[in-house]
Amino acid sequence: MLVESGQSNQMSLTVVTGGAVITGRLAPEALWRQRVSEVLADSARLGGFSAVFTAAARRDGPPTHLPFHMARILQDTVGIPETGGMYRVSIADVSAWTMGDFSYSDH
Repeated sequence: MLVESGQSNQMSLTVVTGGAVITGRLAPEALWRQRVSEVLADSARLGGFSAVFTAAARRDGPPTHLPFHMARILQDTVGIPETGGMYRVSIADVSAWTMGDFSYSDH
C-alpha cells in the first residue's frame, strides 16, 4: 500500500467503525506517530506520553490499523472537529468503507 510505505498521504477514505463514521486522509504510520508525538509534547499535562509515539512501530506482517490525518467524525450534519484530527482505526473493527471523504452541504 503506497500510504503505508510513505509515498503518499493523499488517499481519502471513509470508514464505519463501532457505529461511528470517520472520514479523512490516510497517512503513513511514521508520519502519524510523529505528529501525535509533537502534539503531546506541546501539552503541559500530556507531554510525558510523547515518547510512546516516537518509538518505531512493529512491522510483523500486514498493516493492522488505518492512521488518519485531517479526519473528522461525521455526526448529523457536522464533522467533528471541523479542522480535522488524528485517528487510528483497527482494520478488524471496520464494518464498511468507501474511497473518498464525505461532507455535508446545505446547498
